[in-house]
Formats: sequence, structure tokens, C-alpha cells
Amino acid sequence: MKRFRTSRRRRAAAVATAAAALVAGLALSPTGVSPAAAAGTDGPNPACPWVGSTAPVNTRTAQVLSKMTLDDKIAMVHGSAAGPYTGLVPGNSRLCIPALKMQDGPTGVRMSDTTQLPAAANVAASFDPSVARSYGSVIGAEDKAKGVDVDLGPTINIVRDPRWGRAFESYSEDPYLTGQMGAADIEGIQGQDVMAQVKHWAVYNQETNRNTPSDNVIIDDRTVREIYTSAFGAVVAQSDPASAMCSYSTVNGTDACASAYLDSILKDDFGLKGFITSDWGGTHSTVATANAGMDMQMPDASYFGAALKTAVQNGQVAQSRLDDMVTRILREQFRFGFFEHPSKDTPDADASTAAHVDTARKAAEAGTVLLKNSGGVLPLNSRKVKSIAVLGDGAGVDTMTAGGGSASVGGTGTVTPYDGIKARAGAGTTVSYAQGGSGPGGELPAIDSSYLTPASGSGHGLQGDYYTNTTLAGDPAATTTDPQVDFKWNGQAPAAGVSGGSFSAKWTGTITPPATGTYTFGITSDDGSRLFIDGKQLIDNWRDQGSTTQTAQVDLTAGKPVQVEMDYYQSGGDAVAELGWTPPGAGSPLDQAVALAAKSDVAVVYANDFESEGSDLQNIDLPADQNKLISAVAAVNPNTVVVLNTGSAVTMPWLDQVKGVLEAWYPGQQAGNAIASLLFGDVNPSGKLPVTFPTSLDQVPASTAAQFPGVNGTVEYSEGLNVGYRWYDTNKLTPLFPFGYGLSYTSFGFSDLRVGHALSEKGTVPASVEVTNTGSREGAEVAQLYLTDPSSTGEPARQLKGFQKVDLKPHQSKRVTFEISAQDASYWSTDAQAWELATGRYTVQVGDSSRALPLSGAFQVTRNSGPRFTKVSAPATADGGGTLSVKTTFTNASTQSVSQAATQLTVPAGWTKKAVTAATFRKVPAGASATTTWQVTVPAGTGGGAATLAATTAYSGSRGLPPGTGKATVQIAYADLAAARDTVGVTDDADQTPGNLDGKGYSFSAQALASVGVTPGGQVTAGGATFTWPDVPAGQADAVTTGGQLVSQSGSGSALSLLTVGTNGTQTGKVTVTYTDGTTSTSTLNVSDWYSNAAGSGCTLVVTTPHWNRPAGSTNPADQKVSLYAASVPLSSGKQVRYVTLPSNPELHVFATAIS
Repeated sequence: MKRFRTSRRRRAAAVATAAAALVAGLALSPTGVSPAAAAGTDGPNPACPWVGSTAPVNTRTAQVLSKMTLDDKIAMVHGSAAGPYTGLVPGNSRLCIPALKMQDGPTGVRMSDTTQLPAAANVAASFDPSVARSYGSVIGAEDKAKGVDVDLGPTINIVRDPRWGRAFESYSEDPYLTGQMGAADIEGIQGQDVMAQVKHWAVYNQETNRNTPSDNVIIDDRTVREIYTSAFGAVVAQSDPASAMCSYSTVNGTDACASAYLDSILKDDFGLKGFITSDWGGTHSTVATANAGMDMQMPDASYFGAALKTAVQNGQVAQSRLDDMVTRILREQFRFGFFEHPSKDTPDADASTAAHVDTARKAAEAGTVLLKNSGGVLPLNSRKVKSIAVLGDGAGVDTMTAGGGSASVGGTGTVTPYDGIKARAGAGTTVSYAQGGSGPGGELPAIDSSYLTPASGSGHGLQGDYYTNTTLAGDPAATTTDPQVDFKWNGQAPAAGVSGGSFSAKWTGTITPPATGTYTFGITSDDGSRLFIDGKQLIDNWRDQGSTTQTAQVDLTAGKPVQVEMDYYQSGGDAVAELGWTPPGAGSPLDQAVALAAKSDVAVVYANDFESEGSDLQNIDLPADQNKLISAVAAVNPNTVVVLNTGSAVTMPWLDQVKGVLEAWYPGQQAGNAIASLLFGDVNPSGKLPVTFPTSLDQVPASTAAQFPGVNGTVEYSEGLNVGYRWYDTNKLTPLFPFGYGLSYTSFGFSDLRVGHALSEKGTVPASVEVTNTGSREGAEVAQLYLTDPSSTGEPARQLKGFQKVDLKPHQSKRVTFEISAQDASYWSTDAQAWELATGRYTVQVGDSSRALPLSGAFQVTRNSGPRFTKVSAPATADGGGTLSVKTTFTNASTQSVSQAATQLTVPAGWTKKAVTAATFRKVPAGASATTTWQVTVPAGTGGGAATLAATTAYSGSRGLPPGTGKATVQIAYADLAAARDTVGVTDDADQTPGNLDGKGYSFSAQALASVGVTPGGQVTAGGATFTWPDVPAGQADAVTTGGQLVSQSGSGSALSLLTVGTNGTQTGKVTVTYTDGTTSTSTLNVSDWYSNAAGSGCTLVVTTPHWNRPAGSTNPADQKVSLYAASVPLSSGKQVRYVTLPSNPELHVFATAIS
């Protein structure tokens, strides 16, 4: 199922219309670009004095903001219909604010006529930031040529598991390597005056169940800090990205785009000055998301349009928060010069250049990893090797040069491995090709054009008719003769005048069979396809889908032409259309490949998988029969070399049978030239593995179903810090190939490691090592530095903290230097909520992989002055009018004593506090703690929600260090469900404006509900429970949008029932019941979409109304039926209920509860 398309690319007509209505009247030019700004200027513009001004950026930003109306501001914080671009924020010509055009681009600009670069995994494997910088420069330059303002990349998420569908477009399993390469990539992009949007914040590591509450990551704070967000900290500090994208993940029960991590870590701790957008379709609430720190919704206005305007007007979102959103966007537009030089709309420009293609080739070469080279089989010697068999589906026209999804780029012309090797080998060497089997998706070999005749009757191939719709309707916009139907467009236009995002095509003509017998035809398509032979439909694959192959058989007669028609449509995401066959009597492709290998001097087998956004791999084995092909070839040719073309780690059951193995990742459009240069030794391999290759799936850190892809809606990150090589080292496991591993055609040695003796809290310690090329070829080696912290810290066995690639001539030596900072040596203290540099001995190891570290040294940290922190311990829940016993504990975890420590407890306004025990301490020795007990009173009538208790301990002798601080959150229970109501779910037909049940302005109709017996204060019976419908006037808050609210509830029975609906799809969530004896029970609630009018498993349809109420400008039908449901969770027998904790899912809405 191609989920990424529906969440990222489709825009409902209603949404587009609503967005258009919202920005109406803002004086937009037809393209959304300010005419005043578009002209450019060398001096101040009288109409817009901030344009061309030499005043500081913050001053100019404040000037614009002061002139903006509320509607102006709202228009800047959400997307609109984007046309040829992935995303668009229209400009405002009255204020000379330029448009912002955004485009997919983590591994190249996803438009036609752009360079298909290697995958980001390949770049990471270079272990060379200069490669990443050049890579980013190409992306930025091509963005600029296409009129793109914001490149949606790079992807810097951690490769937690090799099955992740987007591993290829990210860098590594290691946060340090990821941060260094990501920062260099961003420098390259932004060096072309294009904004980079680093993504996806944060803890986004799988596609399964993404953008749903069922992808709920359960993870500890320390792991978040040290593994999954630290690369973002590095790129913010080193490259100052203009923006960041929050992810589809749910983290500890909260949407990533509504998580406190946006402000507390990304903006406050890391210092991101730019703006944060949602991933496409990743916004699920208005108030919570805005207040958490997200600044822009993409791709539409469903939550940050009219709904945000209302939230600002009624005070749910502060005006200052909206001003901050707009300020962050405007400031980056000024910083990048967009006010003076707004981009032109040039989506059809030819952006690729010869220099860009050359960069693509060099990057592919730099990142290819030599994993095995037994007996010196490589490099190939063209004087000695007279025949080469190039084998594998991926070595020919079906070569897999890029992954799928939003990182997929079509390129400007692919050099296949077969073509590249043949060209490099020269006339003296025979290079032959055999497919060897179907592709990873079961694709059959394309039908040779010599057997095809177009409908016109002349030439070879099939007539291709291309339509600008998905239904083959009307006249074709373009007609061509295509030699074969063998297309992977990857965002490119299929023909002149036809958009690559949405089209259909029909290929017609005749096939003249070469032999009599049974033919197997196969169609591989993404999306729909169908095949007719002599008017009879053989294959019906006419539906939205990821790349899928279907086959059918038919008997044909030699020399007797038959009519053929293949239909295809593309509705978003990847675009693939391939027509293949297997003729009778041709012999199996495997047998043909083995026969060719047996008579060749060398056999090069090209094997690949396919990764794509939207789905994860089910295993880490090469798909189809590729392992069988490799083993069979190796059995007949002793000089077999395997070139792997995969997005991440794969198993290699044939490893001992072959002489050579290279990992080329997805090497881009220059794949053939790059791999040929490496095979023949024109380029000496120098890549290193950025991920560990396990022996089997059982060996990976997330080896249980609970860890990946999760069970019952939760994904347990129980491996904690032990991600990637950290797991293998900590558990003393031997992988197939370790992190950092990679061979060369020469050899290297390390000697004379020198490490400084001591590290202070704000200092650095130097380290250096001599690297020598001990072989006879020029080459490059990567010196890798790993650090082991004192065991008291609980850190993994070793962690990469430095690397440098050095080029060396034969027998040349160079000294490589490193600098280890206090931050490099620190760990995250959950208690102190701060980075701590522990005292003790730190071990430094240097070598050429995480498992080959021949040199070792050490330094000491003998003294530290922190952390000193205060922890607050308070009951998790409380009621208004109650009294709490709260403890504050000040801990002095430094090596120095503290005197006159005084703790203060801050409580919410209206609350009272009293220290029951001493709150001032004459002396707190190093390593000691001091505790104070407080009596805290919650006023009667206190509203429900989270309340923060904060403690600060001031002390003397701190040498200027900040005081120890800490806080605790107490959930105050709502007195009942009515007290928690926050959503207008029902409106009067005469005034539909207040309604916003789904976050997009839709609501139940009071009149329609009354027509089916649901009235204010009335009884509703369903599923064995009797509910009381909210007794409030239409247009006032009558429902609770679930966000983990704690609600007081009393009674006992067999089930807790909820009168509820899901919006924007079927919704799930966990309900926790707390009993008066302190025990709890947790169950999962399943609720159908109100729009579907059909109860799914776990819920009961209560009523269906004849119509709903709509927001202004909606084009959805007025008579759309919508339904109300009842769902229940079991209760513990004989126990009295005290509280109910509602799910944390903003797409679930509760009108009433009852205990039955």
C-alpha cells in the first residue's frame, strides 16, 4: 500500500478551496509572488521600506510584522495549492512578502531535468564531509534553477533498523557521523541561497503505521537526547538550517508535531532560529500543535487556517505565539535575500549540468564500500581479463539507481552497470549481459522492440498516448512511439505537456511472437495497469498501489501478430510502468546467466533490493532469487564478484563462495561509470560502512516484534542507547561486517597515538595518530576515533567521536589530528536534565572500523562542578481542593561541597505551599543530597489539566554556576467530562461557523441529530449503555478532543462506554482506568470515522445523521451523512472507578461516558 502518497501529495478539493478563500483579499499576484519584490531592488522600496534596507534583519522583520493583519499572519503559516512544487506559501504583494516554494530534495531535486545523485547512505559511506558539501551544492544549485526556495532535506534520522524503508535517504546508525555529514550537506544547499529543511524531527525510524497513533514510540529521555536528536543539535550548531520538519511519529503518546521537544530541545536547547513545518499531512491538532512550537502546516490550511485564526481570537493560542511563527519565517526570508531577489517560477528549467553529473559520479565512487577482495580478484586487469559476464536484473535497463518516495529523482540519463563496464573494458574484452532472473519485485524482462509494431504500422515499439488525467479521457496530450514499455519516471514528466504527478497512458500496437507456445506476460506498475491481448483482458491491476507485478499466460503462434493494449495511470508518488514477458523455450533466465558465467573469465553479479518511503522491508534478504543466482554463478566461475545495490544492510549466505563484494548503495544516474571505475581500479575504493551488517535478522538490536514494527500500537525502543554497533559491542556479538568497515586496493597502518592527559568541563583534549599507506597504490583511509566513558556513566562500550579521511601515496605517512570536547565526552543526566561530564578515565581508540582499533590511549577528568540539581517528587494526580505531600531533593553530584543551599518551591497561582521540614542546609557535601518535604494545597474548583511544580536551589560556593532546578507535573483531574469539553462538535444549521469537530471546520448538525432522536440532555442508548447527550446549546463546547485528559468518574461495572467519533480515518487510543484502590487497567479503544458511516471492529454505530454542517467555502456535499458511535473498554470486576485517562489522540472525540 502506497501510504506516503495519500499523506504527502493529495489535496482534497475542499481543502484547496478553503485555503483559497482564506488568502483571498491579500493582494496576491497570480503566482503568489509579490510584484514589488519580484522586480528586485538595490535600495529601499517606498511601498515596502524593508525591501533593500540595510537595517539589521531583526529590525526589518519587526517592521513587516507591525504592518500585518491577523489574516496576513495566518496566510503565512500554512500551505496552499502548490502547482508544480511540493509545497507553497503564497506571497503577499501588499507587503512585498515573497512566496515560499518547497520541493522534495533529500537526495536530489525531485523534478524533471535534475541530476539523480547517489543515495544519502552512499554519501555517508564516504566518511568525507567534503563529499556531502559538494552533494548539497548540486542540490541547492538545481533548486535555484527550478525556482525552489526551500529544499525539503536532508533526512538525518538514525537508521535504527535495516528494514526501514527510508534508510537509503538517511545517513547512518551513528548520530555523530550523521550530524557531521548532515551539517556539510546543509552548508552546500544553503551556500546556493536556498533554504534547507532538515528532517524529520524526531524519533522517526519506520514507515509501518506511520502518521497514526499506532506508531507510538515508547522511549526514554536519555536515548532521545543521545541517539535520536543529537545529530539535529550538530547541524543546528554547525550549519544553521533555515527550517526543520517535524515527523509522522507519535512519541510517548504525543504527535511529534505537537511534542514539547519542538520548543524544549530543538528551539531552546539547540537554538534553532528558523521555522518548523509539519510533514505533509502530519498535523493533527490546532491548539496543541501551535503551542508546542510548530510554525507552519503543510500542505494546506486544515488546522492552521481558519481554525488557528479562531484559536488566536479566543485566546487558546497567544498572539505572541503567532507572531513568533511569522517572525521565524520572515527572518529566514530576509536572511536568504528573498525579499530583494525572489525566485522565479521556473519548474521546467533544465537544471542538470555536466559538472553536476560529474559530482554524482565522484560521490558514487567515494561511497562505494569494498567488503571482500579474496585472491586479489580486484581490480580487474583488462590486459588479462578477456571476457566478463555482467549478470542480474539490476545490471541492465532495470538498474536500481535510486530509492522510492519523496527522495526519488528521475535523472537525466542512466548509465547502467552493463553499459559502464562494457565501455571501460574496451575493445579487447568481451562483455556480455544476462538478466539471470526477475527483478526484486518479480518484474519480467522487457519485450524486445523488434517484436513490437506501433499502431501506426511502421517502425518498432508501441504507440504511446499520454493523457493529462488518470482516466484516459479525451484526446491525448502527447503521442509517441516507445521502443519498450519499461519506465520508472521518478517524478519526471512522461511526455511534453504531461505532469509527472498525475496522468494516464495507453500503449497500442501488435506483438509478433518469435515462437509457438505459452507466453507469460507481466505488468509491473505503480499505480494502476491492465493488459489486453487481441481484445481480451489478461491482467487487471487497475488500482492505487505501490510497485506491484501481476502475470498471466496466453498461447501464441510464431509469426502471427496479435493486438496488444496496455493501460496505465499514475495518481501520485512513484511512477512505474513495465511490460515484460517470458517466451516459450527460451530457457530460464537463471540457466542463461549460469551458462554465460561458465564461459567468462570474470562474472560480475549485480544484486539489489528496493527501499521506499511508505513501507518497510519484511526482512533483510535479497529479494526474489538473487541469492540463488549468486550461488549458482559462483559454482561455475571462480572469479565471481558481487556488487550490492541496496539501501541498507542485507544478508550474504553466499559470502564464502565469491571472491569479491562491493556495496554501492543506490549510486544514482552515473551508477555504471562509477562501478566500472572501481572494478578496474581507476578509483581506489575508500568507502566505509555507515551501518552495521548483521549475520541475520535475529541479530539486529530491534529483533522482537515489540521493538519493530511494534505490537498493539506501541513500538518499544527497549534497546535504549544500544543502537547499531553499540548493540553489537555491548552484547559482544560478531556482525557480518562492522560499522566503519571498508577495504582498499592498498593497505594502511596506524601508529604513534598521542592523547592529551586531562579534560576540563569547558575544554578540549587533543589526540593525533600517524596514518601510513603501507601498500603499493595511492589510496585514502579513514582514521576513526572511538571514546569509551567511565563505566559509572552507563554509556555504550564505545562511540564514534571523530573521523578524518586522508589521501596517501604509496609509503606516505600523515599525522591526523582530533579534538575531543567536553560535550563529546558528556552523557545526558535524566535527573539533572543536563549534560554531565563524569570524573574518571576515558579510553581513546583509533583504527579503521569499530572492530579494528589497534591503538589505545586515555585521558582523565578529575574534577567537575556539576551537575547540581533538584528533583521534585509529587503525586501523579490530584483533585481540586486536595492537599499534596511534595518532596524536593537537592543533589550535589559535583566534586565540590556546597554551602548555604536554600530550596524554593514554586506552585501555580492560587495554590499554597508550606515547608514541613528544613529547606535551607548549611552544607551539602560532594555526592550528597538534601530533602525538604512540602505541604501543597490545591484550591477547590481548580480546573483540570497539567500543573507544574518547580523547585530551585540556590547556594554559595558555586563559582558562578547556575542553581540546581527541577520540576514535576501533576495532573489535576477534571471534575467530570463536562468540565473537560473543549470542542464544538454540534452547530445549528443557521450558524455553522463555530463548528470544528475535525479540526477543519466540520461539525454535526443539531437539527440532523434531532431528526434521529439525539437532543440536548436526552438519553442515548447503545451497546448496553445509556448516555446523557450534552445539555448545551449548539455552537458551544460539547465534546472532548482526547489529549490524555484525567477525568473523575465514579461507579463500578463490567465496562466503561464512550459515545464518540473518529475523524480523518478510523482512530485508536488507550484508555486507562484508575480505581479507588490505586490499581489501574488499560485497554485499546477502536472508533470508526464519522464520515464512513460504518462501524468497525470494537465499536457500535449509534445513529447516522442525514447531513452535517460545513465551514465556509467547502465544496464537499451539504448532504453528507455522518455517524455517531459507541465503544467500550472492560473494567476490573468489583472495583470502584476513580479516574479515567482518555486517549492521547486528537482525532478522537468523546461526547459522553457511562459505566454499564
